[in-house]
Amino acid sequence: MKVIVTGAGGFVGRHLVRKLLARGDSVTGIDSAAGGILAGARAIVGDLGDSVVRQAALDGGCDALVHLATVPGGAAEADPDASRRINIDAMYDLLEEVAAAGRCPRVAYASSIAVLGEHLPPAGVDDATPLSPQLIYGGHKAMMEVAAAMLSNRGAIDAVSVRLPGILARPKGPSGMKSAFMSNLFHALKAGEAFNCPVSPGATIWAQSVNRCADNFVHALDLNSALMPPTRVVTLPALLIRMDDLAAEIARQCGTDTGLVSYQPDEALEAAFGSYPQLATPAADQAGFAHDATLARLVASALETLE
Repeated sequence: MKVIVTGAGGFVGRHLVRKLLARGDSVTGIDSAAGGILAGARAIVGDLGDSVVRQAALDGGCDALVHLATVPGGAAEADPDASRRINIDAMYDLLEEVAAAGRCPRVAYASSIAVLGEHLPPAGVDDATPLSPQLIYGGHKAMMEVAAAMLSNRGAIDAVSVRLPGILARPKGPSGMKSAFMSNLFHALKAGEAFNCPVSPGATIWAQSVNRCADNFVHALDLNSALMPPTRVVTLPALLIRMDDLAAEIARQCGTDTGLVSYQPDEALEAAFGSYPQLATPAADQAGFAHDATLARLVASALETLE
């Protein structure tokens, strides 16, 4: 299969490209930074908003597209114009170009739980929970879920959109994501360093390891799209985790002390990224997507990615 992966040099992209190459797919990766795309993939370096860059990727043919590239949450809030240019305009142009280059190619789109907004029903979230984004990022993701579904309904593409929860554990350093504290906890405890957590011990998150996330995107390329709901969107299954439980499990597996973690909650940050209720994902479950099964497995997998 000829697969184009945008954001191929990024956190999820590198893990996904490795899996696609291992199973024998021909991979073309697009990324804005040189050197991030794994050897073995055809690398296209440049701005996704540039039609020349997109055409260079498409010149090799396309059976499927995995669209990971994005201006993330915090960066989108700081620069809404950049978010619109990449998260909306460039994506829509790419979808039309991929449709013209292939015969109804599979498109796996990385959406986000940010489309649900901050004020989630305390009783829990399921497939019927309405979208109510507050962040620019979540609003733009919701718009492009609809665009992908519309083009799929028209027979131009075969869309599978998946809403990502927190993906762990991201590389150390600036990410432009307000939820980066989740990954920073791993880095601090693995190094035996003190960590000031910006949410409370009882704060709850939805999380999945990057390895499981990459497996879910591989599955998105292969599944029978008749298993998807009419919206062509599912929320990925995720574990509901308390921050103090996460810290304790990381510390246990790293042989460090949870006393290294102090808590100084930021009310706004916790409301947005640390107040998640129970999550039910029947549509994703039916379509064959999965979470990490246990907190111990998630932490072990996430720590492996830090090696």
